Amino acid sequence: MIRVLPVEGLPEVTAGDDLGAVIADAVPLEDGDVVCVAHKIVSKAEGRVVELAGIEPSERARELAGEAGDPRRLEVVLREAVRIVRSRPPLVIAETRQRLVCASAGVDASNAPLPDTVVLLPEDPDASAARLRAALEERTARRVGVVITDTFGRPWRLGIANVAIGASGIEVLRDLRGVRDPAGYELHATVVALADEVAAAAELVMGKTERIPVAVVRGLDATGEGTGQDLVMPAELDLFR
Repeated sequence: MIRVLPVEGLPEVTAGDDLGAVIADAVPLEDGDVVCVAHKIVSKAEGRVVELAGIEPSERARELAGEAGDPRRLEVVLREAVRIVRSRPPLVIAETRQRLVCASAGVDASNAPLPDTVVLLPEDPDASAARLRAALEERTARRVGVVITDTFGRPWRLGIANVAIGASGIEVLRDLRGVRDPAGYELHATVVALADEVAAAAELVMGKTERIPVAVVRGLDATGEGTGQDLVMPAELDLFR
């Protein structure tokens, strides 16, 4: 049986905090658990918070902000982006240095530590996941996986869904090509984004406003060594680039 367990009562995370210690102290882990962590607390621990008061917006940022947006925030977006995919002021869809395509290049004011600040994505979500996994396994003597999550919009679908932007110790893609279904049909193209499905399940108990940034998915056989980067569509296969 698969269970999704919220990790409640975590303290507010600030730069320099030991996330492994914070999480290990808050929840007893079991072998095979997948620890899903909202990227916001990872970014906060890594000091990836920007005060807008010190940002001087460029002309391009003012253009992207339009009349409704904050040009300082759009300037931070431009600094985090390697490519603007689409824009309709003040909305920007951008590709980040981490090769993720998402709204505002992942720059977000929700759940920021202070007013007039924004939180950025971790510099390297996979490295963050690997460090956190190592810390948790050392502290708990349990074999676990870690997924760093964020909520993304999706083309042609309304609403947002939690996805994996970093991973360690988990099978991120489950390749079912060559497997036969109950009717005997051989699957030719089915590759399941398992880490994204785990992240989406975790969001059911984490939420956007409940202040539960960590959840444990238990009972799922997902041990592996994939990374969040494995989920990114290669440019040569992207029909919509």
